[in-house]
Amino acid sequence: MHTRVEDHQRNTDRNTVLTITGSDSTGGSGVQADIKTISALGGYAVSVITSITVQNTIGIQDFYDIPPEVIAGQIEAIVNDVQPRVVKIGMIRSAAAVAGITESLKKYPSYVIYDPVIVSSCGEKLMSDDTIATIRQSLLPLCSLVTVRNTS
Repeated sequence: MHTRVEDHQRNTDRNTVLTITGSDSTGGSGVQADIKTISALGGYAVSVITSITVQNTIGIQDFYDIPPEVIAGQIEAIVNDVQPRVVKIGMIRSAAAVAGITESLKKYPSYVIYDPVIVSSCGEKLMSDDTIATIRQSLLPLCSLVTVRNTS
């Protein structure tokens, strides 16, 4: 029988990846897909939720954006416990959330991957121009890698 301390040590010794993104209840993207991918590649996935979607395979019906202070609190709790080696960022819907994430990440340097989620698979715009400007100004300078999608 493992103790909680032994489980914690085993998890922090693994390649811990923090995913910061929205939740997709269909499992096709967002935190659910990230956890599956990180685990399949042998990593230990920890997560911070930025937004909860009301959606199905047809599309997104609604969003509930997590308040920026709650997002920052989730990051603080995870980073102070398991010290992820890599941070993967996906959907962030507000400039305030971007600012909170950026401030949290500045305290804990790590390898940051940003996989921008600007438009849904159904063509719905997921963030404002103000959010995009904040990402360019404050988040991109912290990134080690930014993915680009070919939409043609």
